[in-house]
Amino acid sequence: MLGRFKIFLLALVITFSVSMEVQAANKVWVNDLRKLFLANAASIYELNIRTFNAQDKNGNGIIEFDIDGEESGNFINAIDRLDELKDAKINTIHVMPITPVGKTKALGTAGSLYAASGFDSLNPQLKSSKSNLSIEEQARKFIDEAHKRNIRVIIDLPACGSYDLYLEQPELFVKDKNGQPVVPADWTDVRLLNGGTEEKINRDVYNLYKGFVDMVMGLGADGIRADVAPLKPAKFWQELIEYSRKKDPQFMWLAETSDSWTTPVSQYGVYTQYNKLLEAGFDGYYGSWFELKNWKTANELYKHVKFNKELSAKFKEPKSVIGSFTTHDEMSPVLVNGNKYSEMITWLNATLPLNAYFVDGFQTGDNYIYFWANKKAPKTYTDDEYYFVHRGKIDIFNFSRRPGAASYDLLANYETAVRFKTAMQALIANGKFTTLKSTNPKVFAYAMSHNEKTVLVFGNLNFSDISEAKIKVPKFNEKIMTIPIKIKSIPVFKDNRFNVKLEPGETVVLLVEGFEL
Repeated sequence: MLGRFKIFLLALVITFSVSMEVQAANKVWVNDLRKLFLANAASIYELNIRTFNAQDKNGNGIIEFDIDGEESGNFINAIDRLDELKDAKINTIHVMPITPVGKTKALGTAGSLYAASGFDSLNPQLKSSKSNLSIEEQARKFIDEAHKRNIRVIIDLPACGSYDLYLEQPELFVKDKNGQPVVPADWTDVRLLNGGTEEKINRDVYNLYKGFVDMVMGLGADGIRADVAPLKPAKFWQELIEYSRKKDPQFMWLAETSDSWTTPVSQYGVYTQYNKLLEAGFDGYYGSWFELKNWKTANELYKHVKFNKELSAKFKEPKSVIGSFTTHDEMSPVLVNGNKYSEMITWLNATLPLNAYFVDGFQTGDNYIYFWANKKAPKTYTDDEYYFVHRGKIDIFNFSRRPGAASYDLLANYETAVRFKTAMQALIANGKFTTLKSTNPKVFAYAMSHNEKTVLVFGNLNFSDISEAKIKVPKFNEKIMTIPIKIKSIPVFKDNRFNVKLEPGETVVLLVEGFEL
């Protein structure tokens, strides 16, 4: 039954997407990212151009430019992987910063992507030496090629400036009581930009960011992800977002912020809460899905779904959220709770009312453990002589290997889930989310229903032991057609309940035809 359904599902996806792909390839690209995002229909893939298609010929994890054939990721070789994303039904990419990086007081031998030394030009590290095109033309070609594949592009806007930028323009930065530039939190390679206050925006920093907006819109990008958005006042963002929307009403803005963030990164800077940022015009935010690893009961998951649904209704314009279960700032899921945790994240992304979100390497189980991490480097391109990395997180500091591992089971699971989300787009966008009664608090059970179609999802939040539960699905009976989508332990329907015995961290997904809650 499962094999026949996969064929059926693939046919649905192909029918749904072929016309869109033909349209994108043959016509002038028309941005529709806001519409897609606000319908919870975006499947977003985060990538670092510098590593996305890096060529590490000797397999030592580091790109050594003096070895024949070794090449770091760049705008041109990144194009070679776009078909992979298209085939997996990824329809949006989040590109980590493409701005120049600082080399002074740096972290890592290439410099952090988020230590921006300028905001209106491109990082020369991302230029291919194999192309005669200018770096701007290369970046535009990459975005154009994404659009031809019906893939939208979000560009990351760094929150802070590098020390190099501070030396050039100290007036752009927040100072402490001693007149020194502020180091936010423990981000020692950057200094805090001064966006001003709600009463008075700092026009110098505003114009810096306005230049960034002009640049990425000129390249053809479809949206911006604002790194640590709370570090600027709401009025700052409101004016900038309105400026972009006059150029393109569908230009999407995603705020890196969470309802669980409460502590300012510095006593000297402003801190704008998530709700104020959404009021200012951001289309969405990160939510607190990354807390899944700490949730012990299903109620904690249900509460966050309810919170986000209610939050969206509080604003004049619709709002949405990404599935921030794992991002480049989060530990690799396979290090947290193994492959089952990655599978759970994948299917929650596919079936909850949110926009799916994945980091490059997640789909094959990369643990982002680099054997050379924090060791002295034989060569550096900054003033840091060590391969600085965050353990278990994708490398953003060095010219390192392409992300990825060898878990083909996880890859197949990810591809099936993203295709399923694509096929169920109307259900995810318009469906009703219903929590189901489970006799075990560690077993979550919910349904998404729309137009005589229902998706049932059961999962075990206990990653160390088997969990059994009885789950009540109102008005369901054994005669209703039920198709297994993601299943290992087979639920048994008896006495008007599903009886489940789930392995540690196991997730079950069922599609019920002709049935609606």
